[in-house]
Amino acid sequence: MINKKVNFFKFFPLLIFFLLILVAFIALKKYDRENLPSVLIGKSPPPLVLENLGSYDLVSNKDLDSIKENKIRLVNFWASWCPPCRVEHPQLERLSELENVELYGVNYKDKKNSALNFLKEYGNPFLKIGTDQSGRNAIEWGVYGVPETFAIDQEGRVLFRHAGPITKEIMKTKFFKFINQ
Repeated sequence: MINKKVNFFKFFPLLIFFLLILVAFIALKKYDRENLPSVLIGKSPPPLVLENLGSYDLVSNKDLDSIKENKIRLVNFWASWCPPCRVEHPQLERLSELENVELYGVNYKDKKNSALNFLKEYGNPFLKIGTDQSGRNAIEWGVYGVPETFAIDQEGRVLFRHAGPITKEIMKTKFFKFINQ
C-alpha cells in the first residue's frame, strides 16, 4: 500500500472560487430592481432642457412646479427603440385618461422620425412632450435606462420613481397608491 499525503493547499484556490460564486449568487438574488434608490425623492426635480418633438407641445419646468389642483404629474422617459416602452404604452394611455393625472413624456436619445412614428402608431398619451437628444436630462434625473417614470406631487416634489415598464400589476400596486381614483 502506497501512503500518499494529500496536500489540501492545492484545493484552496478551488474553494475560494466556489465561495465567490456563492457570494455572487446570493447578491443577485437580493437585487431588487423595483426599489432602485433615487436622491430626488422629496426634492424638486432637476430642470428639463428639452427640444421640441414635431409639433407637440413642449414640456417645461413650469409644468412640474407646485400646483393648486389635486393632481399627480408623471414624467416618463421613453424611446421608440425600447421594447419595454412598447409593453408599458397601454398602461400610459390608461393613466393619461385619469382626471387627476398629468402625463409628460421625455423621448430619450431617439431619432425624431422614429419617435414621431411610434406616437403615430401607438398613440400619444402625453399631455406635453420633449426630446432629450444628448441624454443630459436623463443623467440629471438619475435615469438608469428607459422606460423610467417619476411621480411629482402637488408641491412639485418627487414622490417616487419607477424603473422599468409599468405593467398592469405595477400600476395597481405602485401608482394607484398615489392617485386618487
